[in-house]
Amino acid sequence: MSDTIKVLLAEDQSMVREALAALLGLEPDIEVVAQVARGDEVLAAVREHDVDVALLDIEMPGKTGIEAAAEVRRARPGLKLVILTTFGRPGYLRSAMESGADAFLVKDAPAAQLAEAVRKVLAGERVIDPTLAAAALADGANPLTDRERDVLRAAADGSTNAELAGKLHLSQGTVRNYLSTAIQKLAVRNRAEAVRIAREKGWL
Repeated sequence: MSDTIKVLLAEDQSMVREALAALLGLEPDIEVVAQVARGDEVLAAVREHDVDVALLDIEMPGKTGIEAAAEVRRARPGLKLVILTTFGRPGYLRSAMESGADAFLVKDAPAAQLAEAVRKVLAGERVIDPTLAAAALADGANPLTDRERDVLRAAADGSTNAELAGKLHLSQGTVRNYLSTAIQKLAVRNRAEAVRIAREKGWL
């Protein structure tokens, strides 16, 4: 590896992406060698440009940053992955770490902190926004099973139980049971509140 750290930026908002690239470009030892706007373009860009560190936004079309991180981790185990997000949700932090991310930072962190995180992950350290780390510990683990999350995600558009059953290839009774259990676990009154709370915590 050369002395210059080669970075890939994956961010769907062009203004934010260009600003981040410009800020990192001011660092003498960091070069942004590739930029993509979609999560499903990350792996190809990583392979084409042989980057050292990938900075991935969570909310992107094609694939989320967390899905892209997991894909890159399988293909390029040695690549360092930094997840950036506007949404400081504890559940996202857990998901990011499970996907193999080396760092998790919120986008409003100072540019110098981001540059330092790039250097630290390359040196083998793990970097996590301290406020988010504390919130994740306080919130505990995601109580929802994979199937409960699937049903809640599908219910977010207001679908009826019959419609959910058709979409998910389940019986209406099974859908009703999953929804009921999720509502109980999240201590809310209805499915709309369950969806809202699960999203706020980054559990969907």
